[in-house]
Amino acid sequence: MKSVLKSKQFIFPCIATISVAMGIWASVSAQTQSQPAPPSFTRVKNPAEFKLQGKGEPSVLNQSEEPPGNRRAIIGSDDRIPMTSRKYPWSAVGKIEGVGDDGNYSCTGTLIAEDVVLTNAHCVVNPDTRKVSKAIAFLPNLINGVVRDQDDVAYATSVYYGTDFKQGTLEDYVDDWAVLKLDKPIGRKYGYLGWKSLPSSTLVGDTKRFALVGYSGDFPNPKKKGYEGLTAGESMTAGVHLECSILRQKDSLFYHNCDTTGGASGGAIITYIDGKYYIVALHSGWNKVNGLVLNRAVEMSRLDEWVRQNQ
Repeated sequence: MKSVLKSKQFIFPCIATISVAMGIWASVSAQTQSQPAPPSFTRVKNPAEFKLQGKGEPSVLNQSEEPPGNRRAIIGSDDRIPMTSRKYPWSAVGKIEGVGDDGNYSCTGTLIAEDVVLTNAHCVVNPDTRKVSKAIAFLPNLINGVVRDQDDVAYATSVYYGTDFKQGTLEDYVDDWAVLKLDKPIGRKYGYLGWKSLPSSTLVGDTKRFALVGYSGDFPNPKKKGYEGLTAGESMTAGVHLECSILRQKDSLFYHNCDTTGGASGGAIITYIDGKYYIVALHSGWNKVNGLVLNRAVEMSRLDEWVRQNQ
């Protein structure tokens, strides 16, 4: 496996911890006046409906070797920088804006096929009420509150979520992943990432070989030096943490040190393997491990297991 940083090709997935943000869905409507009303979506059980069998490989677009921002903009101990590139592979990451039973919320998602987005189950199902969201929009490559083309904003038409949180314990978060079927194949334009289920012996360690991108609710602050041009406000530009690590595996979950806050849920942990970008884990939230606060992530073997069920 080749390090993201050594290759000088930085990949930035979306991170996420669900966050309620007032007026989010209104902002989607304002950006997409030409879009029809978002469809109601249904849960499917058959992976064949998502056409993911045999996939896991990324699209082949012209890759950018530019970092998404300037490392001089790092503020204090916060290692995130703004994700400002319109080029692949960062173009495959976007913001999720949804309407739940208790209001509007935002997360992060990543295209893994022409019309399929990977995110967290808790970005689809409220873990407390176990109610499914009423509507979900995906804003690809949102930078400073702007998508490349307003017509590219897509809506979920069907979903599959790995858990409905019925246990009410940390065990539920082992399957805190979901896939969204979109109403248009925007991955043809923005590209999509592959995924790989790799053994913990390959992933775990203070390797600084991974990167994570997420639309965190506290990032970016336009009052900070270097961020003055990002006037759309917090969660309207993704933050990227380069050179982070997956530190351990415990109870079928990975734990990592990539910087993230609410809104980054569903962000992919990505690396560069044999000339291509792959998702190797999915950020899910945080909890204490042996007294330390660490961010947790879903193993990609959970997605593989579901896809294999109907091959």
